[in-house]
Amino acid sequence: MTAPHDMTRILVIFDLDGTLVDSETLCNQALIDLLPELTDSAETLVERYQGQKLAIILRDLERRLCITLPEGFEQLYRQRVAYLCSTELKPVPGVVQMLDALAHSFCIASSGPPEKIAHSLAVTGLAGYFGDRIFSAYVVGSWKPEPGLFLHAAAAMGFAAEHCVVIEDSPVGLAAAAAAGMRALHYAPGVPAGTAGSTFSSMSELPSLLQGMASAQTSAA
Repeated sequence: MTAPHDMTRILVIFDLDGTLVDSETLCNQALIDLLPELTDSAETLVERYQGQKLAIILRDLERRLCITLPEGFEQLYRQRVAYLCSTELKPVPGVVQMLDALAHSFCIASSGPPEKIAHSLAVTGLAGYFGDRIFSAYVVGSWKPEPGLFLHAAAAMGFAAEHCVVIEDSPVGLAAAAAAGMRALHYAPGVPAGTAGSTFSSMSELPSLLQGMASAQTSAA
C-alpha cells in the first residue's frame, strides 16, 4: 500500500465524515429517528459529538437521557445511517474538483468502520480516488484523539509524521494530528472567507494551501 513520494514529500491524510462527505448531520439524524426521548436538533448533536467514537456517544446518550439502550441498538443505528446515506449523502462541496487538482499523495484515515467508509465513498462517487488507501480506526484499534490511526496511515503509506498534513473538521481529529506530530488544516465551512492561520472554509482553497506548505518544507530542508 506504500505510495511513491513526490518531490515535495507531503502525504495528505483526510478525515472522511464532515471533511470529504457531508455525513455528520445524517449520522445524528439517525439517532433522533431512533430515540424518541432525544429532543436535540441534528445540528446541536453535530456540535456535541463531532468526530467522536460511537461507543462514547452512546454512553453519553444513556447518561443524558437516563435510559439503557436496547441490545442491538448499534446495529439498528448503523442500518439507519446506511439508509440515510444511500438516499441523501453528498460529497462536501468542491471535494471532487479539489481531489482532481491535488498534486500530493493522499489517503483517508476515518473513525468509521470499513463498511461505512466503503459505502460512503461508493454513494458519493469518491471511491476511485482512494483505491485501497483507506484506514479505519476499527481495523487499527486506535480512535481519535489518540494518534495511532494517523501514525499507522503514515507508516503504511511510507511517510514520516513530519511530512504529513491532516485535513480535519473536528476537535478530536485535530488533537490526534497534534499528538501524532503532524501538521493539520482545519476545515470549517462556517468561518468567514480569508480567515488566517490553519483554518479554511472552502475545499477550493486546499490545493494552494498545501502547495504553500510544501514550498515552505522544501525551503527549510
